[in-house]
Amino acid sequence: MRRAIISVLAISLGILIKSCDTTDPPDNKSLALKLEDVSCTEAWIKLETTNLQLPVAITIKQTNPTGDTKSQVVNLNTKDSLLYIDSLLPNKNYKYLVSSNENQVSSNELSVTTMDTTTHNFTFESWTFGTIGSSTLYDVAIINENNIWAVGEILVADTSINGYTTYNAVHWDGSQWELKRILYQGGFWVIRTIFAFSENDIWFSAFVRYDGQNLIELPIPPILIGWSINKIWGSSSSDLYAVGNGGNIAFYNGSKWTKIVSGTDLNINDIWGGYNEKTNEWEILAVASNVNTSTDRTLIKINNITSQIISSSPIQWSLRTVWFMPSRQYFVAGSGIYEKHNLKENEWLNNPLDITTFYTNRIRGNEINDVVGIGAFGDFVHFNGTGWKVNYQDSKLNYGSYLSLDIKENIVAAVGLEYNQAVILIASKINQ
Repeated sequence: MRRAIISVLAISLGILIKSCDTTDPPDNKSLALKLEDVSCTEAWIKLETTNLQLPVAITIKQTNPTGDTKSQVVNLNTKDSLLYIDSLLPNKNYKYLVSSNENQVSSNELSVTTMDTTTHNFTFESWTFGTIGSSTLYDVAIINENNIWAVGEILVADTSINGYTTYNAVHWDGSQWELKRILYQGGFWVIRTIFAFSENDIWFSAFVRYDGQNLIELPIPPILIGWSINKIWGSSSSDLYAVGNGGNIAFYNGSKWTKIVSGTDLNINDIWGGYNEKTNEWEILAVASNVNTSTDRTLIKINNITSQIISSSPIQWSLRTVWFMPSRQYFVAGSGIYEKHNLKENEWLNNPLDITTFYTNRIRGNEINDVVGIGAFGDFVHFNGTGWKVNYQDSKLNYGSYLSLDIKENIVAAVGLEYNQAVILIASKINQ
């Protein structure tokens, strides 16, 4: 992660809550530190002041894991501020103290332990499917290491009337893959997305739900007719979103679908959400681009059944995917992988070729120190909290792409196509 750094201690101050208030009485002065967030190499610390005449010079002291200390004097212009500290080491404890000589007051001593890194080491195993025509897998969902579903279109030559049978799903039971035909109203359809809440609640696109025993067909409402559903995401089966071509977004509340105006006619390629414990609200983002036909891109924030377009500056290329943990780390990717710590930051960081020269079709993570991206020609990249590892040779494809992935604990599943065959890659972490 690259961020602007100022000062010897790499500390920068920014307004968090409210600006300077110089009307407070001069007694009962105080400084207080509270940890807002921490990564493997960074910390965000909230500084609150009481009854200090601003601006005021304060001293920030950092005690390193080795016991040595570093101090820096900065001018504080706001009552409540955010200290941003980087260049820390993973899995180490640091202590911070803020004081004002002028006011003869010191803060509490705050102990901060950085996150540990995750392993870059994976073993890879892959399978191909399809023996005639062209086969592709578009999406995948991991329930556990012995229960994985992938969806798409697989053609297998046989002795049937047509000379082949078409499948739209494949299931892993821990020992083998089994091809599946999931019908809708008696007919075959190509499934382009899957989302699993549990082994007893799996959605195959927006039309078929699996309860662990039976496949339940749901009626297709008029607002879902005529557009391709590219991805679904939800917090539950009564809080589900579908996005697709032509800027289409729809919301399912458990009984009916509602159309959401997106503000774009670009194809919406991905959607992700997470619960923000600081605001006690769900955050949902979607990305839109007509990949391969233009560089236009749109980043959409969804609020219940409304949406707004938010800044994607300075990105100038198409976007295919989004993943984040609210108020901690945000990633968007396509022609380049870009990140923010908070959506309120002005710009998305990283240049298009900083991490990978290949197009990234999907990015997902377990935590902010365990993120995987996949894409063209079998590209597989992993962020472990301090840096990205690229050029995994065992994941490479000769002429194909991974189109989607899922990650759960120590397992990554990626799906796509290689030549005319569908392909599944399973990457398993090797314990350090």
